[in-house]
Amino acid sequence: MARFIFITGGVVSSLGKGLASAALGALLQARGFTVRLRKLDPYLNVDPGTMSPFEHGEVFVTDDGAETDLDLGHYERFTGVAARATDSVSSGRIYSNVLEKERRGDYLGKTIQVIPHVTDEIKDFIRIGEEEVDFMLCEIGGTVGDIEGLPFFEAIRQFAQEKERGQCIFMHLTLLPWIKASGELKTKPTQHSVKELRSIGIAPDILVCRAEGPIPQKEREKLALFCNVRPEAVIAAQDLATIYEAPLAYHREGLDQAVLDAFRISPAPRPDLSRWEDVADRIHRAEGEVRVAIVGKYTDLEDAYKSIAEALTHGGMANRVRVKAEWIDAEIFEREDPAPHLERFHAILVPGGFGERGTEGKIRAAEFARTRKVPYFGICLGMQMAVIEAARHLTDVADAGSEEFDHEAGGRRFTPVVYHLREWVQGNEKVTRTPTDAKGGTMRLGAYDAHLKEGSRVAQIYGTTRIDERHRHRYEVDIRYRAALEEQGLVFSGMSPDGRLPEIVEHADHPWFIGVQFHPELKSKPFAPHPLFADFIRAAVEMSRLV
Repeated sequence: MARFIFITGGVVSSLGKGLASAALGALLQARGFTVRLRKLDPYLNVDPGTMSPFEHGEVFVTDDGAETDLDLGHYERFTGVAARATDSVSSGRIYSNVLEKERRGDYLGKTIQVIPHVTDEIKDFIRIGEEEVDFMLCEIGGTVGDIEGLPFFEAIRQFAQEKERGQCIFMHLTLLPWIKASGELKTKPTQHSVKELRSIGIAPDILVCRAEGPIPQKEREKLALFCNVRPEAVIAAQDLATIYEAPLAYHREGLDQAVLDAFRISPAPRPDLSRWEDVADRIHRAEGEVRVAIVGKYTDLEDAYKSIAEALTHGGMANRVRVKAEWIDAEIFEREDPAPHLERFHAILVPGGFGERGTEGKIRAAEFARTRKVPYFGICLGMQMAVIEAARHLTDVADAGSEEFDHEAGGRRFTPVVYHLREWVQGNEKVTRTPTDAKGGTMRLGAYDAHLKEGSRVAQIYGTTRIDERHRHRYEVDIRYRAALEEQGLVFSGMSPDGRLPEIVEHADHPWFIGVQFHPELKSKPFAPHPLFADFIRAAVEMSRLV
């Protein structure tokens, strides 16, 4: 039977609840426990799948095809535990489930209310898989006091009451602002946040206080007194040079010990932190630096490409170099020559995206990388742009384009080398889609197998010819152009098992030019860098030695 840790936040958002949850999960693993992490989000969207990256950051996709919050990426990267659809839920999904049950008559004519029907639905979600692990960590999105979050706070209050005493604890993350003018660390915002939490029936067992520096003992004692927690359960969450210092930093602060004490687990197993000590060593003792240009369309919000940024860091760790990634708006290349912008980089990555805006700039970035022999990594749309570039300039399909852009641009004339995917195999079933289908949850989502060509670069990188990777797309490269492209050196080196859907392309006469239809960044971890990212950075290191 799992023990439950509910992580809540107060004062302001974006304090790092997801990172704190992930780091705590890693620390409990280091002590020999099994963990699973979950995110309960108050927004009314059914899932983040149709939310703008500017609004919500990236959409993290699980093996079983769920579109989830980016915090699940933190959970996977820190614990190595593959997230599932049952690890993420929103108010929209909860209310949708309740209303579906009401329409079916499951409630037998009762009046449907937030309490008990909505809260019961939330509690049922929390219980899923509770027999599988030692600890279940549940992060509640938003901050205490948010009106849309109240059903979740009420649900976890009820849940803790219904469980045996000592089976649930609450960890509250707040802000300790430093007032420069007065030279004081202010505890009042945290006190008010805890007061708000207690007013709805939840008393925190542990306080995690985000601060720029250490918390003096006097302030710790003050927080403990006014918030009714033990002084040793007041944990400082200081600003760090890298998020991968978080497990070691929280351990030094005593977070994992405070959790075990709250559960009365004694004697506590000694932690093995060697994995995180090695990660920290690779970051702080880097032996060089490479510069990577990320040519995208959501460059105003780095969280839109969160997993890509982290996977590049992991690739740097694998090669003991520091990766300096710079974000370049692809639209710039639609007005200007890309050469002056890209010549100073050792590698170029073009990530995924939706819609026509910036795509011609991505095509020009792919052309620059191909002709200048600069390592190129195209992911999802980045692969499609590389194929369109090759079709335009290496074959006789000078008007190559995508059906996605035709729809967006209102009927531009071109040859659709990339088309709307209408049919594919998922497990033992055939899935069909049309361009007019609803947007939410209708893409090719989740893990799919791919067969790699013997002797190809990607087969050498993976060390096998059978892989599975996570997808999130609704447009696909048309294999009718495969023969013409392969005659010009663009090899289709990875295909779906039925041979109908291209998964990977690579230029055979290029030092490193690979495009993938899937999202390898979603499976990369600091202690297990994805092989494609590790080899991409290796190629960037080689390029840095030539320039």
